[in-house]
Amino acid sequence: MPIAANSISIIIPALNEAANINRLLAHLIENKTGENILEIIVVDGNSQDNTTELVKEFSKNSTIAIRLIQSERGRAKQMNAGANHSKSTILYFLHADSYPPKGFDTLIISEIEKQQLAGCFKMRFDSNHWWLALVSWGTRFNWKICRGGDQSLFITKALFNEIGGFDQRYTIYEDQILTNQLYKRKQFVVIQHWIVTSARLYEKKGVWNLQYHFLMIYLKKWLGASAEEIYTYYKKHI
Repeated sequence: MPIAANSISIIIPALNEAANINRLLAHLIENKTGENILEIIVVDGNSQDNTTELVKEFSKNSTIAIRLIQSERGRAKQMNAGANHSKSTILYFLHADSYPPKGFDTLIISEIEKQQLAGCFKMRFDSNHWWLALVSWGTRFNWKICRGGDQSLFITKALFNEIGGFDQRYTIYEDQILTNQLYKRKQFVVIQHWIVTSARLYEKKGVWNLQYHFLMIYLKKWLGASAEEIYTYYKKHI
């Protein structure tokens, strides 16, 4: 069957996401509004729960092709592996606890047709905490400092390959590294529809504690810290 000129491969890096993965897969199928999605690729990083079994079972009755592949652990490695296995012209990278808006596929295709070759959605947390609400409000602006992986990322496969994909030296911060390359090319748009993401890490670690450490990671990278130094800090504090 020929591939549509603009088709989407959704790539989901997963690690021990048994509590979320079925809900996300169902959400994607229920909230697409076109025939734009060629496949959903779940890239498992050696989960120790039953994530993979759940994906396999869900795929049996799915109206969209769902592929499960294995990869070395680490979101950059997992997302690159998904991209390498993809068959579409557009890649859509999505965290396992983020839920895009109704018609997300059509919204992405619309931007691609306007020659906006990469971008994300504005984002809000599933929390009423005032600080997280303020952070969410800021994601509507097309500023580099307001970007994060929970907002998801769509990008043409051609542009993704031109950049060289995600930098696999980074166990964390990989999203920002790629986004920085897109801003340098002046090739980024924020779709003004909400993606909803889980605040589970903030709830577990504490809002102010986690926000402080995220700020320190940002400052360390700005001051020239290596990928290993950033990961060491993250592992120690988060």
